[in-house]
Amino acid sequence: MTKTISPANDRQMSSVFERYLTLWVAICIVGGIVLGRLVPDLAKSLDAMSISVNGAPVVSIPIAVCLFFMMYPIMVKIDFSKVIKASKNGKPVFLTLFINWGVKPFTMYGTALLFLGFFFNNLIGPDATDLVKMPFGLDLPVGAVHGAGKVVLSENIKVLEIPLWRSYLAGCILLGIAPCTAMVLVWGYLSRGNDGLTLVMVAINSLTMLVLYGILGGFLLGIGRLPVPWQALLLSISIYVALPLAAGYWSRLWIIGSKGKEWFEEKFLHVLTPVTIIALLTTLVLLFSFKGEVILSKPLTILWITIPLFIQTILIFGLGYIAAIMMKLSYENAAPAAMIGASNHFEVAIATSTMLFGLSSGAALATVVGVLIEVPAMLMLVKFCLKTQKHFTKSVN
Repeated sequence: MTKTISPANDRQMSSVFERYLTLWVAICIVGGIVLGRLVPDLAKSLDAMSISVNGAPVVSIPIAVCLFFMMYPIMVKIDFSKVIKASKNGKPVFLTLFINWGVKPFTMYGTALLFLGFFFNNLIGPDATDLVKMPFGLDLPVGAVHGAGKVVLSENIKVLEIPLWRSYLAGCILLGIAPCTAMVLVWGYLSRGNDGLTLVMVAINSLTMLVLYGILGGFLLGIGRLPVPWQALLLSISIYVALPLAAGYWSRLWIIGSKGKEWFEEKFLHVLTPVTIIALLTTLVLLFSFKGEVILSKPLTILWITIPLFIQTILIFGLGYIAAIMMKLSYENAAPAAMIGASNHFEVAIATSTMLFGLSSGAALATVVGVLIEVPAMLMLVKFCLKTQKHFTKSVN
C-alpha cells in the first residue's frame, strides 16, 4: 500500500531564513561582492587562510569552519542504525553511480564544448590564448607543438600556449569528473531527503572517485592518465565530511546518554534548527567577497563559463530525477540521488586545475566559477524538489 507524501513533515520551514531563502541568497551574493569591494584587504586575508597541497589551495579555513557548522546539525540528527539499513538500499546508490560516472563526465564535455568551442568562441576570442603549465614529465623544445598548444617561453620558463576557450573547457571537464561534494548532505537535508541514505551515497561515490577520477580526466582532457590529487581528495573529505560526521556521531551518543532522547530531540535539536542555514548564507557572503574582484573585472567571461555549467547542472539533475521517478523511488530517496549528480566536488577540481594548468589559468578560473554558481543553482533545485514532492508516493525501495 502506498501513501501520498504530505508536504508538511518533520522538517517545517520554521525559520525566517528558510521561508525567504531565495531573498537571503540574493542579499548575501550582493553583500559578499560589496564587502569584497569595500574591504578588499580583509577579503584577501581571509581568502589566503587556506591549507595547500603541492602549491594548490585545497581547504579554505573560513569556508571549512562554515561548512562544519552547516554539516554538524545534519550529522547529529542522523540515527546511524538507519544508515546501516539505508546502505542495503541498492537502487538509488546504483542510480547515482551510473549518472555520476557513466553520464555526467560526457555531458559536461559535450555541453562545454558546444558553448565554449562554438556558440561563444567569437565572444571569448578565437585567437585568444592562455599560458598553462607544461604537462607532467614532458620536456619539449620551444616552438614544439603538443596537442592544441605550442611550447613558448614565459619569464624564462617553458609553458604551453593553448586557445583560451580550451583552457575554460578543461576547467569544466575537471568539474564534470568530480561529483558529489559534502554539500550534497546540505542539499539533501534542505530538500527533506533521507539523510542516512545521502551519507551512504556520498561515501560510495567519494570512494569511486579515487578510482575513476584519474582515468576519466586523462581520457577527456587528452593527456593520458590524469594525476589524481590523492592528498587534496583525502584532505577535503576528511575535513568536510569525516570531521562533522565524527563530531555528530559522538556528541549524539553523549547527549542522549546524559540528557535522554526526549531532551535531545525537543531541546537540543530545536536550538540547532537555524544553524545550517545561517552557516550556508555566511558561506555565500565569504565566497562572493573572495571572488568579487574577479566577477567585476571579467563579468562577460564569468557569464560565458556560467551558462554551460548551469545548463549541465539542470540537465544532470533532470536526468537523475526522471530516472528516480521511473525507478519508483520514494521522494526521500529520489531528491538526494538527483542532487548528488548535479553537485560538484569543487575543492578537488580547483586543486587539480591549479596543479595541472596553474593558479592564473583559464581552467582554474572555470573551476572557481563552478563554486560561485553551485549554491544558488542547487538551492533553486532544492526549491523545485520541495514543490514537486507531492507527486511522489512513499514506497519501499
